[in-house]
Amino acid sequence: MNTSELNNFIVTLIYGSLVLLSLLKLTNPLRVNQKANFWFGIFLFLWSTFWLDEVLSFVTHSVIEINSILVIAFLQFFTPIVFFFSVLFYTNPSFKFKFLDVKYLFLPCIFLVILLIRNTETYESEPGFFETLDIFYISLILFQALFYTGLSYFTIRKHQKKIQQFSANTEEINLNWLEYIILILFIVSIIYVVYNLFYNSYSLNVFINLIFLSVIYFVAYYSLKQKEIYPVEEKQREELITINDPEAEEIKRKLISDEDLLRIKSQLERIMETQKPYLDSELNLIKLSELLSVSTHHLSYVINTGFEKNFFQYINEFRIEYAKKLLKGNQKLSILGIAYESGFNSKTSFNTTFKKFTSQTPSEFKNSSDL
Repeated sequence: MNTSELNNFIVTLIYGSLVLLSLLKLTNPLRVNQKANFWFGIFLFLWSTFWLDEVLSFVTHSVIEINSILVIAFLQFFTPIVFFFSVLFYTNPSFKFKFLDVKYLFLPCIFLVILLIRNTETYESEPGFFETLDIFYISLILFQALFYTGLSYFTIRKHQKKIQQFSANTEEINLNWLEYIILILFIVSIIYVVYNLFYNSYSLNVFINLIFLSVIYFVAYYSLKQKEIYPVEEKQREELITINDPEAEEIKRKLISDEDLLRIKSQLERIMETQKPYLDSELNLIKLSELLSVSTHHLSYVINTGFEKNFFQYINEFRIEYAKKLLKGNQKLSILGIAYESGFNSKTSFNTTFKKFTSQTPSEFKNSSDL
């Protein structure tokens, strides 16, 4: 098999994998993160079209009509926007489009006009003007891609801070995999541009396509295992989404009196000491608030203001202290066993959180304690 045949095979795998994964996300058999998965499925389908012309060229041995190219190019322009929409719904399933969101169509409309002008008969007759138009065309594509991937990145980072206000185990809901997609695609794009400028771009096709194929399998693995991020029950979901909302911050500061703050704080300390709810790996703000018979907003306020910590920090400090006792005095349990006993739901989460709080891994702590 020569390089060209190998590249054709990889391109076929890329296109087929993206279309299949798109179908799986759109049908969403597990019924999780439904709105987010719908938009992510559309994103995957649009992403697959970047290899469509190559697939058709060596499968049908025919050239795509100009009109079809225009339609495909116009649809491809929406890829970063649709990716951003999927991120919006992953981070906020209650998000709803408003009339002002027609702003998202502004750049696509400009792009469509440029596409139509580039397809006119006068395009080749006035090279000076249209060379400038080509530069604007490419710049618009790059700006669109960078702007929405950047916006998606910062939305995910904000989400990662927000979930620490209501979850003590954030490993499966932090959307790290989406963040990695953005970073990988950004790096690959830079490599592609550099090689196009200074080297033979054709020789890079196999290398770049292999990277994209690896990224797609990475996306498939993590997107299919992504759990529901927020509770399905609408009232609980709305409560958690509005916690730490910047628009409600002023109201939140005056949420309860100092007397109520001290009372709930004292009650919380007593329950944490006697009932040890932190040993429940599924513990979240809702469960703990039900245990105290207070609202999630009141409890979040007490933890943030009374202890100057977020929910993640507050609960995991108890878990780490409990794990330290087991690491020092229990020779029968393995590190994984101690992780589960302490309320963590995976060894990775245990190691990461333990090192974050103690600057040591559990193994290092255990070995230093045995000396």
